[in-house]
Amino acid sequence: MLIILVLVFCLMRMVPGNPMYTIQADANLTEEEMFILQEKYGLNGTIFDQFWAYIKRVAVGDWGTSYFNGKAVFENIFARMEPTILITLLSTVITLILGVPIGMYCATHHNSKLDLVLSSTSMLFTIVPSFCFGVGLLYVFAFKLQWFPLYGYQYIEKVGLLESLRHVFLPSLAIGLSGMAGYARHTRSQMLDVLNSDYIRTARAKGLADRAVYYRHALRNVLSYMITMVSGTITVNLGGATVLEKVFNIPGVGLLSYSSLFGKDYPQEQAILIFFAAIFVFTNIFLDIIYKVLDPRIELD
Repeated sequence: MLIILVLVFCLMRMVPGNPMYTIQADANLTEEEMFILQEKYGLNGTIFDQFWAYIKRVAVGDWGTSYFNGKAVFENIFARMEPTILITLLSTVITLILGVPIGMYCATHHNSKLDLVLSSTSMLFTIVPSFCFGVGLLYVFAFKLQWFPLYGYQYIEKVGLLESLRHVFLPSLAIGLSGMAGYARHTRSQMLDVLNSDYIRTARAKGLADRAVYYRHALRNVLSYMITMVSGTITVNLGGATVLEKVFNIPGVGLLSYSSLFGKDYPQEQAILIFFAAIFVFTNIFLDIIYKVLDPRIELD
């Protein structure tokens, strides 16, 4: 986390442009006005001075305030978390629901025509970016068929969970379709390895039905492996939400990150990226524990 904090701080200051010009609409600032603004926002020292001042504030829980609305950066993040959380979780569920069964089917029908078709199709879903799926889904299901809202988001407190899910379903589906292919390929590969194991041959020799062999014996080992991919999927889906929230004009953390980056709102963008990194780190820790539950042979130490 400390390394990430340093990298994010440095990378933000490599973005071209001066944030003072985005704070102040009048680009014709005098040198005195520029100095006053830089002093106000702590940008008048060297990068080392700025970093040291930032670290001291973070150490006491002060992550800064946004340049544009003057609110605490985490207050802005939490105010926009709801649609981003829904998109991330729903897209992850879609990825698993589609990817794992397709991979299992391809493995259990190895080298069949349908296996070849599904494997080839999954490569197409890997190549096409999620925002392309998003634009296509938006045109067909929102603009033409009008089954889903065309843009925006309504909060759960106002319209209820189901209506809120309608607003985020298309971007979630776009992200889920992009991630589905990876899960299908990995599930297929792992399933083929498991099906060639000695204990699977023993289970079949005992006369167990294929369904029992696949779901009771093989699937558990495959799921243990797939759990390790979930943390990466959540992080990737958070990144995908940034782009899709822009496409669908959903006011989530992704759209806030987009506007903060191009507006050079250093404190806000730094807080968002570090917050996402923390989600990734702690998700990994949690899933390591779950992995131990699924596979008792793993030692936590």
